[in-house]
Amino acid sequence: MKVHILIPSRLESTRLPNKPLADIAGKPMICHVYDRATEAGIGKVSVAAGAQEIVDAVEAHGGSAVLTSPDLASGSDRIWDAMQTLIEQGAEKPDIIVNVQGDEPLLPPELIQEAVEAFELEWPDVVTFAHMIDQHHEMEDPGMVKVVTDEKSQALYFSRSPIPHGAEAMKRHIGFYAYRYDALEKFVNTEPTTLEEVEKLEQLRGLDVGLKYYIGMTTEEPVGVDTPKDLERVRRLLA
Repeated sequence: MKVHILIPSRLESTRLPNKPLADIAGKPMICHVYDRATEAGIGKVSVAAGAQEIVDAVEAHGGSAVLTSPDLASGSDRIWDAMQTLIEQGAEKPDIIVNVQGDEPLLPPELIQEAVEAFELEWPDVVTFAHMIDQHHEMEDPGMVKVVTDEKSQALYFSRSPIPHGAEAMKRHIGFYAYRYDALEKFVNTEPTTLEEVEKLEQLRGLDVGLKYYIGMTTEEPVGVDTPKDLERVRRLLA
């Protein structure tokens, strides 16, 4: 399978302005993410950048970046736009597009490898991950998205509410996706659906249009950078 890893990144962040360029252990955060993706060793890596400053930082680091419109609605739209530009420039059309979040400098490269390996099952259109939570405050937290799956690990529903009702432990969804090329094309060319707008979860659009999501289980909890407090925590971990 031909794989292209794309990292959506933009400067606009209300809680942490210029987040991708924040210095961590001597280099911008986006460059740490680029390095983690490269370490997976499964395909080309490019940053889908919403600003020239991000392109400049990545290229100064020796990486590849594509400038996209700052007005794109989501990371999924940004990576699709960047992939089309890369294909126009001569890049090979991939079978699989991996969307690596630009604010997770501690992302394990093994997670990317596992995502691509899951496509050997043939039926998944999208591969993503979850880990178990059993604390009441976590299960009630709308910021921790829950997912319910069937016996073959196919997603049935995602919600900010505790699901399934009455469970003593739940699956917390991690916002990391790998798409078959045609599945991402179908997703970005579909308008947001009612469930997506109600729950504020774009993956519900995917379910609405018939995409099959494989949910891999992992013990790795995401360490994203959304606030100055998160940034300081990651700086300590990488020091």
